[in-house]
Amino acid sequence: MAQKEVKQPRVIIFTTPTCSYCNLAKQYFRRNKIRFRDVDISKDQAAARDVVRRSGQMGVPVIDIGGKIIVGFDKPKINQLLGLSNNLN
Repeated sequence: MAQKEVKQPRVIIFTTPTCSYCNLAKQYFRRNKIRFRDVDISKDQAAARDVVRRSGQMGVPVIDIGGKIIVGFDKPKINQLLGLSNNLN
């Protein structure tokens, strides 16, 4: 019997071009084949307001995984919400 593929939750990362942790997070998602939508809040003022509303602060990255908000590149929390092993790099 074929194993049922688990559907990945929706992943949105709010970033700015100069944010090194944003780039680390995006590299991590790419390396681990996690699909994500990248929203550059320096170019999208509505998204910037949305980030503040969702997270309560201005810092990036803000990562939305299936409606759960992570502020910063918190790898253990990302792995937990995506059901990944914590020994990924």
